[in-house]
Amino acid sequence: MIRIGMISYWHVHAEDYTKQVLKHPDTEIAAIWDELPERGQEKAAKYGVPFYASLDEMLARQDIDAVVVDAPTNIHREVMVKAAQAGKHIFTEKVVAATYAEVRDIIAAVRDAGVKLTVSLPRLYEGYTEAIENVLSEGLLGRLTLARARLSHNGATAGWLPEHFYSLEQCRGGALIDLGCHPMYLVRRFLGEPEAVSATYGYITGKEVEDNAVAMLQYADGAVGIVEAGFVNSHSPFSIELHGTEGSLLFGFPEAQLQLRSNKRGQGWESIELPANRPMAFDQWVEHIQNGTEATDNIAMAVDLTRLMEAAIRSAAEKRSVRLDELA
Repeated sequence: MIRIGMISYWHVHAEDYTKQVLKHPDTEIAAIWDELPERGQEKAAKYGVPFYASLDEMLARQDIDAVVVDAPTNIHREVMVKAAQAGKHIFTEKVVAATYAEVRDIIAAVRDAGVKLTVSLPRLYEGYTEAIENVLSEGLLGRLTLARARLSHNGATAGWLPEHFYSLEQCRGGALIDLGCHPMYLVRRFLGEPEAVSATYGYITGKEVEDNAVAMLQYADGAVGIVEAGFVNSHSPFSIELHGTEGSLLFGFPEAQLQLRSNKRGQGWESIELPANRPMAFDQWVEHIQNGTEATDNIAMAVDLTRLMEAAIRSAAEKRSVRLDELA
């Protein structure tokens, strides 16, 4: 049995990961730490485990094998480096960190300690992503010219997001670094690594973080990636579109169906069957711990996600395109 310490209930998905820990036959919750003691004590009482006011004390427990990190983004580096140095395997909510320098420190600590890291990038493992990858591998779109992905909800306008999700200090950004992670890593998956990023932020509700955002990924071969995210839309479907010299592919317009039209198929629009979802990142993490394997692709995508987000944040602040090779 893998005994897990929960590091914070700051993130809105922390309860979801708790359910995954409790549901998996090989994991259990052993202890809880939270930067807000009242919240941590409440969760500890709910799940019948000890609460620790000191993260160091919880990490010092020899019977804790791993941690799940749902802490504020601005302390990810601190808590994950500590966890790795204490020999704990780490599952974390995205983003790993807000800057490339911070994520490199975390990865170095993980490698030095020989622990297993996996990042929650759930849409990489959905059936539609595998189906799109299959279409691309068959060359049915020809040379890709544009990839666009959009994810938005009404958390700011309907008032259901917690107030701390609008804290620039804690989150290091708003809609793009939260919801925008998903379309960002998907566009990165489909188009590859760009040369530069240009981002524009909107502030519809007057929060100190953006609630409406677009990032453009620029490629040497002329392709363009478009990433869109927002907290201010009630009925915006999650959508993906890919276009190439030989065809186009659409998902979520508005139904969760994959539509393809390709010159190489010699017919009109057709529906593409979606395979079953691949194992969730949490389940993959448990297998890596048990089998001594590495989440190589997952970690590489997570590192690239941080680089792209840092470039977008800098672009919006400095009102210019930011090359990835500028990042420290």
